[in-house]
Amino acid sequence: MKCDVVKYGNDALRVKALPVEIVDENIRALASDMLETMYANSGVGLAAEQVGRTEAVFVIDVSPPSGSNHEDDYEDEEPENPDVPMPMVLINPEVLSFDGGQETAQEGCLSFPEIFTNITRPSEVTVAYTDLESSRNTITASGLLSRAIQHEMDHLNGVLLVDRMSHVQKISLSGKLRRLKKATQSA
Repeated sequence: MKCDVVKYGNDALRVKALPVEIVDENIRALASDMLETMYANSGVGLAAEQVGRTEAVFVIDVSPPSGSNHEDDYEDEEPENPDVPMPMVLINPEVLSFDGGQETAQEGCLSFPEIFTNITRPSEVTVAYTDLESSRNTITASGLLSRAIQHEMDHLNGVLLVDRMSHVQKISLSGKLRRLKKATQSA
């Protein structure tokens, strides 16, 4: 079932996630609903806080969109994380390490519609997580997958895109941010 995405200005986005005690049908249903919501909104990641929940869960799918006009853009590229099946459901994720240099790239967020900004993050992340079968896994990710994992980890810690922006970026986007926050709070 598709959920509403919580937008900037809603206090739910600042709540730190709570660990999932047991992976049961409720968590599996949440993950399924989150994937449906993410796909319906053309996202590559979504954290439970973004649908008004507090569980330490996020979903990611960074595979090229099938049937899109951009499929050819990926045709000649070597996948960055070929051994990582998509979509991913990460429960109780924990960053173990960051590696590689820093990379700056444009990020967006479903909780900040139509707002995109350059964010600097480590190029590689190693994370441990529980999957839907209650197995503990560890992966090392690079590229877009690394960025998506770090972005969704931020959500689980109540850290938002606006918190990662430079002072200049915040000033540049202040009008859009103010309007979004006002619209969210008046809804």
